[in-house]
Amino acid sequence: MNKPQLIETGEHLELRLGDIELGGSADRSRNFEKAKRSSPMFPGQRVHRPVSNHIVWHDATIKRVQREALNGHRGVILWFTGLSGSGKSTLAHAVEEELHHRGCRTFVLDGDNVRHGLCADLGFSAQDRQENIRRIGEMAKMFMEAGTIVLTAFISPYCADRERVRGIVEPGDFIEIYCDTPIEICELRDVKGLYKKARAGQLAEFTGITSPYEAPENCELTVDTGTEELDVCVQQVIDKMIQNGIINVVNFSY
Repeated sequence: MNKPQLIETGEHLELRLGDIELGGSADRSRNFEKAKRSSPMFPGQRVHRPVSNHIVWHDATIKRVQREALNGHRGVILWFTGLSGSGKSTLAHAVEEELHHRGCRTFVLDGDNVRHGLCADLGFSAQDRQENIRRIGEMAKMFMEAGTIVLTAFISPYCADRERVRGIVEPGDFIEIYCDTPIEICELRDVKGLYKKARAGQLAEFTGITSPYEAPENCELTVDTGTEELDVCVQQVIDKMIQNGIINVVNFSY
């Protein structure tokens, strides 16, 4: 029998046989404590500090508030999370298109795309997956501090990793959006056939089948991406952004 091979497929690891103000902080803290116990990728396992004592933070001359004033809206991280096939990327890009049409400064960080460059050196071990989300979080933070609305579309299956990203920014700067789609619908959308392979035992560490997904319990917004029309989901995200003072209704007046 041929030796199993580990094959990279975007956010998954395949094993082929043969070949401005948000609430809920108290509940969120409890969720984080739960995540620490359940996740093999708890961020406390790896502490990142500069390797040299001679590295000093240099404050920018142009402040974030000045960049936001120029843009006409706040910078923010919109963190789309959900199973593979739940519609994260589709929704993130649709929201970006609407925001861009209204003159907002935006950028989408997509799961597969970052592994072509920023995270090309990372595999799919628990440690590498944690590092993948850490890098994405730091990159998203820089975009946000530039006054940009950054939309991230990653499975990011563990609560601890998502909460770690939340923890590196100020309250209100991180909006977690859960793309809630039943796994049965995700499988129907799976043009690559990855779910089928996972159920056949041909894929290892496939989220939702052979690897867990920890759904958010206290996210800012849950969107029914399984049955709702795309434009309805987009409007729900836009409404949340207006509600939380990220953008002004003026941005959306004709």
